[in-house]
Amino acid sequence: MLLGTLFTGEIAKSALVAYVHYLGIILCFGSLLFERLTLKVGLNRNETISMIIADVIYGLAGVAILVTGILRVKYFGQGGDFYTGNPVFWIKVSLYILVGLLSLYPTTTYILWAIPLSKNKLPEISENLVKRFRLIITTELVGFATIPLFATLMARGVGLG
Repeated sequence: MLLGTLFTGEIAKSALVAYVHYLGIILCFGSLLFERLTLKVGLNRNETISMIIADVIYGLAGVAILVTGILRVKYFGQGGDFYTGNPVFWIKVSLYILVGLLSLYPTTTYILWAIPLSKNKLPEISENLVKRFRLIITTELVGFATIPLFATLMARGVGLG
């Protein structure tokens, strides 16, 4: 009975949206960490496919973060004015966009790996590509680790006049 009282329609929706938002952050970070630790010259077929799957999970989780973030600002948070009037919010959003843009190069490359895989061949992965991707993925990981810091500051009103 107590749970029925606590989880009215709006509270349940708000909690679910927040949960999916946080889960998306965890999945993005986990997928990137998997990519970072797995990436090497001479990936075998299973590792290559795992990298592609991890990147798909990363992309889907990123979309979940975006959609639930918008829902939280518009319907389940403290009101759009609270967020959009706060420069810390825009720093957080800018970091999210930057991390997303950084992911375009690896994602495009992983998509192109499907061509040799479809012909039962492995993609050619150079040491330079591995170094470049490690730098990009490490930067993305730092970004994803920093975004929640700005979110917690924003939620506490830091940045508001």
